[in-house]
Amino acid sequence: MAAGLRETFVAEAGLEKAEVLGEIKAADLEKRHCRHPLYERESLVILGEHVTLEAGTGCVHTAPGHGQEDYEVGLRYGLEVYAPIDDAGCFTDEVEFFAGEFVFAANSHVIEKLEEFGKLVASKPMSHSYPHCWRCKKPIIFRSTEQWFISMEKNGLRQKALEEINNVKWIPSWGRERIYGMIENRPDWCVSRQRVWGVPITVFYCEKCGHLVMDREIMDRVADEFTRHGADIWFEKEASYFLPAGFSCPECGGTEFRKESDILDVWFDSGVSFAAVLNNRDYLGGVPAEMYLEGSDQHRGWFHSSLLAAVGVAGRAPYKSVLTHGFVVDGKGKKMSKSSGNVVAPDKVSKRYGAEILRLWVAAQDYRDDIRISDEILARLVEAYRRIRNTFRFLLGNLSDFDPQSDSRPYAELEEIDRYILHELQQLQQRVVKAYDDYEFHVIYHAVHNFCAVTLSSFYLEVGKDRLYTLHRDHPVRRSAQTMLYTVLNTMVRLCAPILAFTSEEVWGFMPGGSERGSVHLEEFMALPDEYESPELAATWEAILAVRRQVLKELEAARQAKLIGNSLEAAVELKARGATLELLARYREQLADIFIVSRLDLSALAEGEEGGAENSELLVGVSRAAGDKCDRCWCYREDLTPEEAAFPGVCARCLEQLQAGSGTRP
Repeated sequence: MAAGLRETFVAEAGLEKAEVLGEIKAADLEKRHCRHPLYERESLVILGEHVTLEAGTGCVHTAPGHGQEDYEVGLRYGLEVYAPIDDAGCFTDEVEFFAGEFVFAANSHVIEKLEEFGKLVASKPMSHSYPHCWRCKKPIIFRSTEQWFISMEKNGLRQKALEEINNVKWIPSWGRERIYGMIENRPDWCVSRQRVWGVPITVFYCEKCGHLVMDREIMDRVADEFTRHGADIWFEKEASYFLPAGFSCPECGGTEFRKESDILDVWFDSGVSFAAVLNNRDYLGGVPAEMYLEGSDQHRGWFHSSLLAAVGVAGRAPYKSVLTHGFVVDGKGKKMSKSSGNVVAPDKVSKRYGAEILRLWVAAQDYRDDIRISDEILARLVEAYRRIRNTFRFLLGNLSDFDPQSDSRPYAELEEIDRYILHELQQLQQRVVKAYDDYEFHVIYHAVHNFCAVTLSSFYLEVGKDRLYTLHRDHPVRRSAQTMLYTVLNTMVRLCAPILAFTSEEVWGFMPGGSERGSVHLEEFMALPDEYESPELAATWEAILAVRRQVLKELEAARQAKLIGNSLEAAVELKARGATLELLARYREQLADIFIVSRLDLSALAEGEEGGAENSELLVGVSRAAGDKCDRCWCYREDLTPEEAAFPGVCARCLEQLQAGSGTRP
């Protein structure tokens, strides 16, 4: 026994004393022989790194036919792969004393036989980790059996598969390294399984000499029978049914044959799905498929078997691209299970929030990692969805009197602020289309939501309301805004259609001319003109927006100080110098609308006068606007019409629009 287990063994065996007769190195015992304790045969002594000093004696029995580690060490020493257990888990007739006994039931009888022969020092029950069937929970009996293999080296299957991996687009890119390593290091492919159901391996054996019959003509006959009757006919009919009349064994002339009872590995079944699906349907375009999409565990499964099967029969991968996603977990990142009570069922999400929220949740996640879902996450997405939907509603509401054919204005005649939004729209479309091409749907969600929440809702739609609501119907500035809004709507509804399928279809039906064109899902993305992209214009308006943020900060401070209620109650004084003064002077007439205030004054900073902390060239002052509130535009003016006027209580600008328009209040 091992020196490190001597004291433990003596104590557990209940020995009163134990004398050490001598010590020897393990290497000196290697390849020597011992006498078997029960049978008249010798046993070879071998060395194995898998034997530990946790329990026992340090010397163990090795069974190459009944365990992975024993099998591997047995191969190194040339041991016979001895597996005397039948399909029922019982010892075969060649096992003296225990033939016919179930292998686990025989344990106590083996101990009794050792004791009978005087070869037992001590015995005790042990509990240790052991593989069990995941379904019936019973311990598994390992045994070596004859199997069918596909060689990874013959005909260069491994090398061809590795080469094809480099011709596939892997999404995400780390999928390439993962499957490459698996193919590079995998053993031959075992394609047979010992089960009573499945797709059979259709070969025959001669009962007399055991010769394997694997003839092309016979296989074609079997395939024809499968086509007519299904694969179950293999189990229903005798071997003679499939063989030609008068067929005899080419080796011994025997006329009795048996069918192979093994079935094909189910991964082989799934691996050849490309042939069953693509090759039999002309409208799918044949092999390769555009994409295989599955969970990250399929690098070892479906992606793997499909690659080997396709390379083996066609010399190329069955797919152009492979997309791998993570698994859905709960909000805390834990695996979902019924026993834990943390399962979020898709049908319940749809019934509670609607299918659009479920689709938006899928799109919003970075599927390359595990995907979290919870009521809190869904609630945030509901708010995001409302923001997007309300943006569509605002756009539709302000296009109710707009005819794209007659009311649209050429790009060159649009207001500069509208051309800036079209530049941002061009940038949005480029990001979204690229994200679709790259299958980065979370980028689409964030880009669209940000465009709705920041570019439109927080800026343009607030600034543009005055133009849309107060200018008369056909005013060129109003039509400029509507032209831009229609372009934004027409572009965004198409970009959102693959994700927000129902919402986009609903919006499309209310768009000017939308319902006449049928479904949005039959449309392509907009082809926006190159002239929309204007980096110089964007840089100018980014500078204006930087000033706007500084002004809004001061307006909020005035609101907190109770100086004003809302921004239209304010008058803003800007003092600037340098490039900031030049910029603001160019847009002097638009600044009050951009900042949404009733009055704006601009002057130069005096010599020695300092600007603000955020911009040393700018100083912002806020006071309460003089005058009264216009009933129409809500700005505070000192030029309101008297009560006896045709349009009382409106400012001069609103009066001009009312007189130029329909003559009625909007």
